[in-house]
Amino acid sequence: MKIFPRPVSPKSAASDLWTYLVERRAHKWPVLALSATLTGIIVWAFVVDANINTMPRQNQIIYFQTWSQQRRESEIIEQQKRDLARYEQALRGKQKEMQKIADTFGIDWRKDEQRNAARRAEALRQINAMLDARLAKAKAKEQAEGLTGASPAPISAGMAEQEEAAKAGIRLPSSFTGAGEH
Repeated sequence: MKIFPRPVSPKSAASDLWTYLVERRAHKWPVLALSATLTGIIVWAFVVDANINTMPRQNQIIYFQTWSQQRRESEIIEQQKRDLARYEQALRGKQKEMQKIADTFGIDWRKDEQRNAARRAEALRQINAMLDARLAKAKAKEQAEGLTGASPAPISAGMAEQEEAAKAGIRLPSSFTGAGEH
């Protein structure tokens, strides 16, 4: 089986290359250097691409917070209030960042921001009022039990809180309903 087409043989191709290299031409070496460089760049790109995202990564450890079963309901609600405040602070920071980007591109966001800020403030007021009511109820219950050695009552799955929030038109994440905290 022949590799080269009929008029070309390896011997004639080698002699043709030798003739080209021996001739004196002004552009011979720069063109040779350019072609070798471009070929090298292409080969290098393939080698680099072959090694990207193919090596196994180190295991990524994701830690999550665990709670003891002896945690009181008032502690849980207080933690939810702190988490809500932290979430709101992070959200405001992200909004400021996005507003700077919107200003860069000339997007008018101020009307929407005023309307959404009012809605968000009302929702936060309702959520905080609900959490405060739950906190007062939990503290009253804890004082009634005395918490001297009695184990705390198990925390409900939060159905009453979800129903209360649904009536107020608020959709609560599971972290604010007590679900998944056992």
